[in-house]
Amino acid sequence: MPIIAKRCGINFDPPSVILIYENEHTHKLRKRIMPVRSFSQYSDCSRAAERLKHHPRHGPYLDSVPLEQLVRLHTVLRDHLRGVSVEESLKKQHRSHAEDEDLNKLSDEELNRHKAQMDVLFELNRRHKDDPDFVYDLEVEFPKTSVQESCSWDESDEEF
Repeated sequence: MPIIAKRCGINFDPPSVILIYENEHTHKLRKRIMPVRSFSQYSDCSRAAERLKHHPRHGPYLDSVPLEQLVRLHTVLRDHLRGVSVEESLKKQHRSHAEDEDLNKLSDEELNRHKAQMDVLFELNRRHKDDPDFVYDLEVEFPKTSVQESCSWDESDEEF
């Protein structure tokens, strides 16, 4: 059954993911409510999202929904169970995408979320052998800047 996901959201009571989708053959909009079972304020959001996406009954409906979106929805759901408002949860997720953030100070879950985002970006920018603009041994000359930066380790006279 070909399905096109239109909107995806969550319901707090009972905890569930709601998908509004269009059947490609009939062009009718439908709504599917998928309960999130065994989910608490201590649950791993990425694991719960993967479990829902690969569920035998719900998986075919969630094929066109990115896993990252499901992880974000589960994070909002978990933050709600912790007593955090939806606005604060979304702000916290938005802040976690800062470019200059030190990844060494993040929790395992936040680090995995960043890695998943980097993997998606890598796949978007990746060149395959079958691409028309693929070059096997690409050499790039970088422009020489007029001011060369010196490094402190270059100035040392010590030899090892």
